[in-house]
Amino acid sequence: MAVSPALDSAGVAPRARPAPPAPATRRTGRAGRAAAGLVPAGLALALGLWGIRRENSMWRDESTTYQVAHRSVADIWRLLGGADAVHGLYYLLMHGVFALWDGGLVALRLPSVLAMAAAAAGVGLLGQRLAGPRAGLAAGLVFPLAPAVQRYAQEGRSYALVCAAVVAATHLLLSAVARPRKRTWAGYAAVTSLACLLHEFAILAVAAHGVALYRARAGARCGWAWGQAASVVAVVLAPLVIVSQQQAALVGWISPPGPPELLGFGALALAGLVCARGPLPAHGPVPLRDLALALLILPPAALLAVSYLHPLYVDRYVLYAYVGLALLIGARLDALSRTVAAPRALAGGLAVAAVAALLPYSLHLRTPQSRLDDPLAAARAVRELSRPGDGVLFLPARRREPIMSRPEDFRGLRELALARHAIPSGTLHGIELPAPLIRARMLTAGRIVTVNDPPGQPLDGTPQERVKRKVLAEHFHRCTVRDVTGMRIVLYGRAGAC
Repeated sequence: MAVSPALDSAGVAPRARPAPPAPATRRTGRAGRAAAGLVPAGLALALGLWGIRRENSMWRDESTTYQVAHRSVADIWRLLGGADAVHGLYYLLMHGVFALWDGGLVALRLPSVLAMAAAAAGVGLLGQRLAGPRAGLAAGLVFPLAPAVQRYAQEGRSYALVCAAVVAATHLLLSAVARPRKRTWAGYAAVTSLACLLHEFAILAVAAHGVALYRARAGARCGWAWGQAASVVAVVLAPLVIVSQQQAALVGWISPPGPPELLGFGALALAGLVCARGPLPAHGPVPLRDLALALLILPPAALLAVSYLHPLYVDRYVLYAYVGLALLIGARLDALSRTVAAPRALAGGLAVAAVAALLPYSLHLRTPQSRLDDPLAAARAVRELSRPGDGVLFLPARRREPIMSRPEDFRGLRELALARHAIPSGTLHGIELPAPLIRARMLTAGRIVTVNDPPGQPLDGTPQERVKRKVLAEHFHRCTVRDVTGMRIVLYGRAGAC
């Protein structure tokens, strides 16, 4: 009997080959993948450019970036030998930015805006690789909405650039696991080294990658390759660690973790763990759950633990932990949308509610009051209260940010305590005279404008600071007081000179 054409020679119907996707389906898939990167980048860019000048304000850390980046390369290098080596690469990058375009506050913050937009795009594409286009789009949109991400997207510091580098390194890690090649692992080592040179605590992201590979059972070959790459990063980072340890006094202001730090970390970790419960899509070479939880929990937890012995924990140092949280929230939203009735209406309602809840904080972030202080406002106050020939003092000396960022507002005033300026001395704030010389100079002045810490701050006990306070109390009257964000400007005068 003849064999039916629908059966093979063994009498079994052959497995039908799936029909190739229609062109429209392929176009939709490509559009979904593109949207997972482009839409989050657009949102992050819009949020970053919104109010980028922050009402012409700049807080002390940004002031340091601004004035150091305007030094010559040789002067920056001399400074790094004694202070702020951990930010050295960032200062050099910003020096290049200002050399190309000295655009003031916009130029100061634009690299961070662009870096956070790139990070948001990268988060969306990470989600797309690990859980599909919808999860990627959701993760990419969640990331730039996070309050901390909005904050540091508009700061002239390195944290947004570190986020972007960590996200890029994570993509290279996934590529290296999916298709192991020496050049991919070399690229991973190079990008993670860049992240660590921008800020040394990015090394904790490398550790999180290793934990994710272990949890994913990626195999001995991948583990060995990751170990080699991590060793290269450690060797590159070692000189910076040695120098920065010699400058540890600069972070002496950091306190051991207290309830606010623990509650902040605990809330984020709990949110991530809740999102990680239950089934999540797993499309990539490393499960999204393993990678995201490692990035979210390990870096801040490790830094918190170390900080009980040597206080170092500040949440912005491990800002990239929000990458893990965004991935988990995006994947969970995608999973919920597949099981809940009317998913589009629900997703739209949740999005509107989230934006409405964040709007007051987002508005506050774009005001001077959202930061610790405002040296530019202090400089304006000094200009308004002083007149040519007046003396000027900074109490304490580290309050020199206003004159270093806006020297034109101090034109015509006499610095009564300064021995050597910051640039020739290779320091952040300059070097002051011995206490007896400060006293002698102060007694030659008829009026003195002082830039002070806000009320309630501890008083520095150095001989210079003590003599400033003593001479002002014994020989001068307080004429005018003006409070600005994070500082107090006081005009003192001799009897009848106010």
